[in-house]
Amino acid sequence: MLENLRLAFRGIWTHKLRSFLTMLGIIIGIAAIIAIVSTIEGTNQQIKQNLIGSGSNTVDIQLYQNDWPCDMSYNDPPYGVPQISDDVLKDIRSLDEVKSASKYTSRQIYDGVYYMNNSMNGGYVKGVETDYFETDNLTVKKGRLFTADEVADYKKVCVIEDSVATDLLNNEDPIGKVLEIGGDSYVVVGVVATRSTFEPTINSISDYETYMQDESGVVYIPISDWPISYRYDEPENILVRAVSTDDMTAAGKKSADILNGSINPTDDTIKYEATDLLEQAQQLQQLSSSTNSMLIWIAAISLLVGGIGVMNIMLVSVTERTAEIGLKKAIGARKGKIMAQFLTEAAVLTSMGGVLGVVSGIGLAQIISIMSGTPVAISWPAAFVAVAFSMVIGIVFGILPSHQAANLNPIDALRTN
Repeated sequence: MLENLRLAFRGIWTHKLRSFLTMLGIIIGIAAIIAIVSTIEGTNQQIKQNLIGSGSNTVDIQLYQNDWPCDMSYNDPPYGVPQISDDVLKDIRSLDEVKSASKYTSRQIYDGVYYMNNSMNGGYVKGVETDYFETDNLTVKKGRLFTADEVADYKKVCVIEDSVATDLLNNEDPIGKVLEIGGDSYVVVGVVATRSTFEPTINSISDYETYMQDESGVVYIPISDWPISYRYDEPENILVRAVSTDDMTAAGKKSADILNGSINPTDDTIKYEATDLLEQAQQLQQLSSSTNSMLIWIAAISLLVGGIGVMNIMLVSVTERTAEIGLKKAIGARKGKIMAQFLTEAAVLTSMGGVLGVVSGIGLAQIISIMSGTPVAISWPAAFVAVAFSMVIGIVFGILPSHQAANLNPIDALRTN
């Protein structure tokens, strides 16, 4: 085997330009596949991060009527849907897939939050418990969070996202400022970082309005103050933090089942549902992968062309080395030895092309990322598979030349010298 490898490298080095041109089809095919796979992996990771977030693993479980969240702004609370009890919350927190959970109330607002003459146009007001901030993995940028004692004593304090501080308070120091929320005065005690989100595709006025509402930020008040500023006995929602990203779907479904088991609405269209961002990310990833899989097949055609080139050059090599083959057979070399020599040379040739293709593919992926802004993630398993596949191409397309060499008549082969 080592002798075959030595002969293979010697043959390749002797005809350097010819060997490189032979490998070129393999290099181009492997490079294209590596670049496409890296782009797909990078896009999938970005989709997952954009929808789910960087390690937050949170699942929002809201009360729905038909396909829409129940809006308490203009509608009365639905009958048969009590507020979430401590026992129900304890059952959710005991699930294996759940790391933490916190209940909250929410209201999308348009002009219900004021600071002096400025109003907050869009965004949300949320009534939360103190553990909500940890569950949602929110980071304090200034000031502090409100305490359990402040929640228990109905203190009118609030925490705002930094986007609210920028837009509503005109970049003034927000700590200690008084906001009017739902007709009541609340003192700002802290600022948390606004969640990073991806830029959506805006195709209509409706898309624009929805985006602007989401971008306006969130104001958090103690959940005990919610009935004072808004409404008593308003149904609550749950924010669940899963143990891992892969547990998000199960955590959301099981938590929704527990919540639905605790209600008895008169309208069977009312139920708790989890916003399954993981499933949405997987659907977008599948769409992205299926779209790009066609490009991989197209790139694979060049591997076929490269394989034919290898077969052609190996047939030339057999013709050039006919006398050598005849001499080896005359002194007792078996057919298997002759075949192994030429198959090894073909495999080494394509494997070198595969390695160069992987390196070129990584470089091409980085260039694409820089020029187009498309994220890439190098898939090392794909790189190893590509090199192994290139070796297989060499063996498959080297069979015919090797078989031809092994079946040469030694007498006729020696006469060609």
